[in-house]
Amino acid sequence: MSQHQIELLVKSCIPLIIIETDEENQALGLITGMRSVLQRPIFKWSLTEGFERLDQKMAAQKLFAKPTDALGHIKSVHLPGVYILADFHPFIDDPMHVRLLKDIALNFDQLGHTLILISHAFDIPVELRKLSAKLELSLPNRVELEQIVREEARQWTRQNGQRVQTDNETLDMLVSNLTGLSRMDAKRLAHNAIYDDGAITHNDMPNVTQAKYELLSDDGNLSFEYDTAKFSDIAGFARLKTWLNEREAFFKGDAKVAHMPAPKGVLLLGVQGCGKSLAAKAVAGAWKAPLLRLDFGSLYNKYYGETEKNLRDALKTAEVMSPCVLWLDEIEKGIVSEGGDSGPAKRILATLLTWMAEKKAPVFLVATANDITALPPELVRKGRFDEIFFVDLPTDEVRFAIFDIHLKRQKQAPERFDFARLVEVSEGFSGAEIEQAVISAYYSAHAQNVSFSQDLLMNELRKTRPLSIVMSEQIQSLRYWAKERTVPCD
Repeated sequence: MSQHQIELLVKSCIPLIIIETDEENQALGLITGMRSVLQRPIFKWSLTEGFERLDQKMAAQKLFAKPTDALGHIKSVHLPGVYILADFHPFIDDPMHVRLLKDIALNFDQLGHTLILISHAFDIPVELRKLSAKLELSLPNRVELEQIVREEARQWTRQNGQRVQTDNETLDMLVSNLTGLSRMDAKRLAHNAIYDDGAITHNDMPNVTQAKYELLSDDGNLSFEYDTAKFSDIAGFARLKTWLNEREAFFKGDAKVAHMPAPKGVLLLGVQGCGKSLAAKAVAGAWKAPLLRLDFGSLYNKYYGETEKNLRDALKTAEVMSPCVLWLDEIEKGIVSEGGDSGPAKRILATLLTWMAEKKAPVFLVATANDITALPPELVRKGRFDEIFFVDLPTDEVRFAIFDIHLKRQKQAPERFDFARLVEVSEGFSGAEIEQAVISAYYSAHAQNVSFSQDLLMNELRKTRPLSIVMSEQIQSLRYWAKERTVPCD
């Protein structure tokens, strides 16, 4: 929102203008800065102060502090004016207030009043929608954000007598991390980063990113994954690792490849327990990007339209957090109808596909799925994702590496174990099943008060019935589908 947008609405004779923002002072500054254009007296009403004149210095009139009295007063005044109602949203459910607002709006030709309602959020009653227009205060651009950071640095210098230590690259990184925040929030995070030690360093960035996410997401639909994996901690996925390495510069917006489109995302399809979720976390770790996880189950709401709104809000938060990785875990559970009502699932899918086609922000999508038959064709067609990778049961070489990783996690010396025998006995095991076998063997050793050994581990492996046997038909069907349609991860 800008002064120009407000000016257009006022000149269009829109009687009710709703501005949604947490920065009331910023919105008031924009409006009062237009006094010469509006050519009408400008009043502000609040529950605590009543009416006060903003274009001239006049004492507040608490006589009309009650909402009904305030609207009745506006309706009775025949001199055209601009009336700003601050935080009127709690009173909009009162039928008397709705009727008074409607009376003022319908009599615009006679009264000439423009009402501007400023609140952090405002649900417009149906009766007033055709008489109103809604605006959102625009967020600060990079120039404004840099000015905010530099002003915080100047204040610290005045207080401490020395300059804030940083460099242009780190300053630019901080500004990028503040993108998408309000002026007030950006100022607070910049203040915290500087006043901690009088410097802006790379070490400040994780705290800024975490605080930014907490400010943006309070609905529970998105979760911020603080601990992202390293690909060095994951066995296999050789092709996926190479694919990601080749595209890292494009994702990060390297100036040398700025003319090329950023990578959109990948779908990781495969057998349960073979590392799809761990790989999703490792994408963010490899690219040193924030990882957001979308919980489809929390999106659904019994009220019509709210489910899609929850998804749009979550995707909007992801865009503000960009560049980031957005993880849609078990995506089929969010877009497949249950209980016979396919309406919400279809609308969720439509909303997601529209966003995937239109998004401009560097949000890299990583979707994981176990059941390809549950995914609609329009989601997996060529072009939705950059690539579909198939995560199969681990090969001999990968199982060798998995045993090495998990034995070291249990502080066991790998040279004490016969890896060739372990690999042979674990044929058909997933990575998760191998991990559990190692953990179970450790518990057995503790219970028997003996040392962790090859025999204990072999015993746990022999007792395990892997998923490849229990659900062999489904897994073979999945492998058959993926053979000609996907790229193997290894």
